[in-house]
Amino acid sequence: MTAQPPPVGLRHPPQAASRRRVLAPLALAQFICSFAGSNMNVMINDISHDLGTTVQGVQVAITIFLLVMAALMIPGGKLTDILGRRRCFLTGLVVYGIGAVLSAVAPGLGVLILGNSILEGVGTALLIPPVYILTTLLFTDLTSRARAFGIVMAAGGIGAAAGPLIGGLITSAISWRAAFVFQTLVIVLIVVLSRSLEDPLPPDPGRHFDSVGAVLSAAGLVLIVMGILAADNNLWLMAALLAAGTLVLVWFLLWARKEQKAGREPLLSTGLFRNGTSNLGLITQNAQWLLLMGTSFTVAAFLQVVRGYDAVQTGVIFTAATLGLLASSLAAERLAKRWSQRSLIMTGFALAVVGIGVLIALVAGSSGPWAFAPGLLLIGLGLGVMLTPSVNVVQSAFPEQRQGEISGLSRSVSNLGSSFGTAIAGTILVAGLSKNAYAVAMAVLAVVGLGGLTAAAFLPRTTAPTAGHHPADLRQTPGPHR
Repeated sequence: MTAQPPPVGLRHPPQAASRRRVLAPLALAQFICSFAGSNMNVMINDISHDLGTTVQGVQVAITIFLLVMAALMIPGGKLTDILGRRRCFLTGLVVYGIGAVLSAVAPGLGVLILGNSILEGVGTALLIPPVYILTTLLFTDLTSRARAFGIVMAAGGIGAAAGPLIGGLITSAISWRAAFVFQTLVIVLIVVLSRSLEDPLPPDPGRHFDSVGAVLSAAGLVLIVMGILAADNNLWLMAALLAAGTLVLVWFLLWARKEQKAGREPLLSTGLFRNGTSNLGLITQNAQWLLLMGTSFTVAAFLQVVRGYDAVQTGVIFTAATLGLLASSLAAERLAKRWSQRSLIMTGFALAVVGIGVLIALVAGSSGPWAFAPGLLLIGLGLGVMLTPSVNVVQSAFPEQRQGEISGLSRSVSNLGSSFGTAIAGTILVAGLSKNAYAVAMAVLAVVGLGGLTAAAFLPRTTAPTAGHHPADLRQTPGPHR
């Protein structure tokens, strides 16, 4: 088996109507996975009381969910090439659905961890890479792909931003178990909508799967995420885990290079990191999800701990960010026709940084809940403007036979950004800075936004295929230039 498999062509050009039907299950899948990652935060007290466990026990369940996703996202992306994108997508939905049912009827913490942390984590790692691969393969020109990714990213952003509100409403009106029933019903709907889903590329079961690379990548990412999550409690432990994770990931890359030299296909081709445009796009993705989850965690903690709002009131205040993100994400197609992806990403970071400044200034001068709205709206608008072009930049930089690898890598980088955002904000908020902790945490997020803006400035001015081009035509994407 050679390290560079021969290109595999599309089975047949998908019709426009068929492509539009595909978007509904793909967007809903991204929504429910993002929802699962954020809604648990408002149910911790209810779950711990009902299951007779502690708040720390429920936090362990959330942590394990993050670890499972981190460990399996890259191998999950690779499996799409071997088993096929449709099969991985549907398998992931079934595994996720079983996990949601188990979580809904969990008699204790152990079953909740099995259902929510392990099965939903495995299901997410299997179904999310196909969402991005299928979107890339089915929508081959700039504007249609921008529209498609805009819908998918809007669904993901709404799931993450509105998760606390939806979860809080369901928990308050019925119970925390009903939130998992809601997830199960959405999964059933996605399966029904996916009946006509076709894989534009045939699976390649003879493709080599690098099991050693899978173990090394999983171990490295788990150590990194554990280090991030340890930031709240022990900075020395955090540093040790991050160092260990970095060493294991370096070992993983050395192993991949060795596999390539031996003529075998590695789990992740080192050639992916030679594309300067993709590398910059990955940096912007990491920064965007760090901003989204960091802002969500910081503002939610401030509202509940300092202002004394409950989960529903907190979720209502976040509606401003949700509306901003939805409006700008759904405008992605129109924006892509008028502006380069580089300009959109830079504009998004600029809006988010200004929004953070407005948020800090208005909240410091007012005790009313509406002081949060203008800043959150600007942050939501900024994130919606840039989430879609960042994904498009990365996915479009590689031919169709590399979509499984880059999708897994892209999702891992985004998940790390989410974990970093929560950990950085949490570390600052528990550092004993009293009333200034909120402003300091948001200011640090603004610095991250400026870093993302700087990375975006080095993107090439044309970073996506023109109309009619296919990802397979992009094998020689140039590096970054001004």
